[in-house]
Amino acid sequence: MKFFAALCLLTLINYSSFAQDLSGVLKEGDRLEVLPDEKAALAKFKEALKIQPSNLYALTKCSELCARIGGREKKNTKLRDEYYNTAIIYARTALRLYPESDLANVTMGIAVGKSILLKSGKEKISAAKELKAYAEKALKVNPNNFKAWSILGKWNFEVSNLSGLERGLAKIIYGGLPPASLKTAISCYEKAAALSPAYLYNYLELAKAYHRNKEHQKANRQLQTLLSFRNTTEDDPRMKAEAQELLKKWE
Repeated sequence: MKFFAALCLLTLINYSSFAQDLSGVLKEGDRLEVLPDEKAALAKFKEALKIQPSNLYALTKCSELCARIGGREKKNTKLRDEYYNTAIIYARTALRLYPESDLANVTMGIAVGKSILLKSGKEKISAAKELKAYAEKALKVNPNNFKAWSILGKWNFEVSNLSGLERGLAKIIYGGLPPASLKTAISCYEKAAALSPAYLYNYLELAKAYHRNKEHQKANRQLQTLLSFRNTTEDDPRMKAEAQELLKKWE
């Protein structure tokens, strides 16, 4: 009996130590991300996965960070593609382990969304259908997932602007794509903005949608609001530079 009690106590102590180690690594990853030092944060979240390979938060963070870091690799396209592929692997693992998680579904949507930029023709259309499905599944689980609303906005914005050739290809291969419109894109972006007013990416995309819809004052206000925020990710300076370029272009 004493041996059994000692064994239980030892197990409890080891589990507590494990939980503290994992929590500390995740917190350090969060701290590094907001510095921002995203490559160091990625390394830290990878360390968390060594402690607990099935950790949903670490898996989705690794995927999201790989997608963002890859997006900044403008010259080294091979490295960019490696980051994008790795982002999909992490997201797919999260989705396999947690198929009903809105976080896993939206992370997969982000990874697929990045990969769409590298595709054309049949592959692009197939990825677009996947993207919509992941966003809608995330919203079914959690209607307040602002990133899912933003992804759905991006889907409507891009699909409503497909070329005649791409639409024809979609019809031949898939019998067409679901209806998409600029109006729906704007509505989705506005929903994301209401849920998370500090999501800078959404301001940039909503500005583009307003501008295409000839709502120029609204478009400019989105860009000006974006510029008023402090930087919290390594992507923010790039987005702000793009916002400034668009303001000059739209004058």
